[in-house]
Amino acid sequence: MNTEIPQRELGLSFNDPNLLQTALTHRSYLNEVPNPDLRDNERLEFLGDAVLDFISGEYLYHHFPDVKEGELTSLRSALVRTEMLANFAGRINLGSFLLMGKGEEETGGRERPAILCGAFEALIGALYLDHGLDVVREFVTPFIEAEIGTILRTKSHHDAKSKFQELAQSFYKITPRYKTIAEDGPDHNKTFTVAVYLNDVEYGRGKGSNKQRAAQAAARAALNRLNAEMGKEE
Repeated sequence: MNTEIPQRELGLSFNDPNLLQTALTHRSYLNEVPNPDLRDNERLEFLGDAVLDFISGEYLYHHFPDVKEGELTSLRSALVRTEMLANFAGRINLGSFLLMGKGEEETGGRERPAILCGAFEALIGALYLDHGLDVVREFVTPFIEAEIGTILRTKSHHDAKSKFQELAQSFYKITPRYKTIAEDGPDHNKTFTVAVYLNDVEYGRGKGSNKQRAAQAAARAALNRLNAEMGKEE
């Protein structure tokens, strides 16, 4: 991969372009085109996830001095959830730069939220290793600032599972039931798919890097459906 184009398009400059190349290499590419000189981006994804958690938490700590710990945790979760990070990746057209297997690409992999989320996390991991925390903070902060107002206004950071259970019990007298329906990826970097049901009817489905995140994503999808049935917007 010629990393000059993505560096220019992303507005970044890497001292070690190999880090960027690794961040942009999805495992499906190496499954189809084995190359001993290339690694997939999953280890960088793991690192970037931790860095994003820290930077988001640090930003919230300094900008919301009167907000309690529980609310800060909910806000941070909203900022680093799969759909949000996929949105960040989409803003910089990150999917177009990924090295990806043909099969994955043909099934919409470049637009798949879990893949875009992972690529953004991997990019952050690579940037951290190459330039350190200050540069990552400078890169990430505009994404946070663009979303935090919307999150607060719509209250989308509130616990979706609790909210869905409250509405489902009030509206249908049914307690939601969650089921893990898929686990993809290696043990150290799995993606979970969770569905939520009211009786035997699936109301929502979500993905995440752990079962809790996947369940929250499923609950958010279910809330959209339930609110539509109740005749109101979330």
